Amino acid sequence: MTVNHHLRAHRSDENLAREGQLAWRIAEIAVDPVEVEQAVVDMIINRVIDNAAVAAASITRAPVSAARQQALDHPVSVGGKGASIFGCNVERRTSPEWAAWANGVAVRELDYHDTFLAAEYSHPGDNIPPIVAVAQHVGADGHALVRGLATGYEIQVDLVRAISLHKHKIDHVAHLGPSAAAGIGTLLGLDTETIYQAVGQALHTTTATRQSRKGEISTWKAHAPAFAGKMAVEAVDRAMRGETSPSPIYEGEDGVIAWMLDGPDASYEVPLPTAGEPKRGILDTYTKEHSAEYQAQAWIDLARKLHSESPAAMDPANVESIVLHTSHHTHYVIGSGANDPQKYDPTASRETLDHSIPYIFAVALQDGGWHHVDSYAPSRAGREDTVALWHKITTAEDAEWTRRYHSEDPNEKAFGGRVVITMTDGTVLEDEIAVADAHPLGARPFVREDYIRKFRLLAEPVLEEAEIERFLDLAERLPELTVEEVRELTIVAKPGVLAAAPAPKGLF
Repeated sequence: MTVNHHLRAHRSDENLAREGQLAWRIAEIAVDPVEVEQAVVDMIINRVIDNAAVAAASITRAPVSAARQQALDHPVSVGGKGASIFGCNVERRTSPEWAAWANGVAVRELDYHDTFLAAEYSHPGDNIPPIVAVAQHVGADGHALVRGLATGYEIQVDLVRAISLHKHKIDHVAHLGPSAAAGIGTLLGLDTETIYQAVGQALHTTTATRQSRKGEISTWKAHAPAFAGKMAVEAVDRAMRGETSPSPIYEGEDGVIAWMLDGPDASYEVPLPTAGEPKRGILDTYTKEHSAEYQAQAWIDLARKLHSESPAAMDPANVESIVLHTSHHTHYVIGSGANDPQKYDPTASRETLDHSIPYIFAVALQDGGWHHVDSYAPSRAGREDTVALWHKITTAEDAEWTRRYHSEDPNEKAFGGRVVITMTDGTVLEDEIAVADAHPLGARPFVREDYIRKFRLLAEPVLEEAEIERFLDLAERLPELTVEEVRELTIVAKPGVLAAAPAPKGLF
């Protein structure tokens, strides 16, 4: 049965024992030999497929190409056989921390993989690249890999449930460093002490401000989680060599809680599985049908519904105003409450438009859907009628939608809201949506066939059909894979695809 770990800041003279520290409890969960339930195995397979899908779609984009070139410029480290890089031939390997980096950027670039939102925001699939990279490097089989991934997801979800980072303008990847380190610890069968040190180091090196997701959002948005995964791999390496980390990292007088989060008088209740309790965290996460910020998923689905039911609302000449009544987060992070003029700028970057619900709703309403490339094209963003409609859309915080957003009851937790469209003739159109269609409680919940369809859609332009089938065969047999098959768990681009992508030169 899940129990809450009471977490608070401690003065140095309180001498908090290791056994009372959150990092130690995380390590204890990581070493628990409990087996992974079949439902969790199935969902892990879904998410491995999902990650590969979005990586394929982003494989020629500039940030992914830059990260891939950095990885290719580093040889395989001497302690293992290295790890594969998305797009490259299976035989072309690099050191695992650089594979975690390159593949992490590929997965994160389009903001198109899985999500979990609670006290904090997260993309738990960011755990997969570093854990897979280490598995390939050391020669782990599919069974060990599944166990490692189950831990990564569990710790990520548990931290996200309890500890808000964004409230203090800390980027959400501060929960990713510890979860990835714990998952790698499970994969390798490390002891509690070693994982404890790795978790502390991973957290210490991955706390950064949320400016990466504010204002004129840069390409670092995709690199930040990859950097956390890379740091987790390096933290485990250091801990395995007997090196120690800042302690207590969460609870210390000068630690994360006291100085980066709610302060020296703060406390949290972190829900953690007990010994022998299966790790089910992944089952509470959800993926994206659309390539956009998760809070936009339900709004895209509502917009495409209105596209069919209320076509007059697509023409800005007919519309006086559109107000999206929604949660605090949607209003202040991706809505007009952010007070970011870039969210209404037709020349803004893709990363910025991805975090603009007024833009996204306007395009989805006019187009009746969303496309991971076409919907962000400069020509699409700059279309005169779209700009006119876009600038009539605002958001407003609604207390009830905020309450539902933060609800711990999965049956009422909601990420959407209510739209009020006031037409120029005085008529008013209203509709609402609680969760995205692809959500487990949505109109069309994603199942294995949907993940495979998404993979095929995104992979077909850059992978041969035989390669698509080869990868799917491996992914669907994940817990049974041999060491060599785990090393082949990657996607190889068609001849010429990577050659046509940018190949920037840098220091390495």
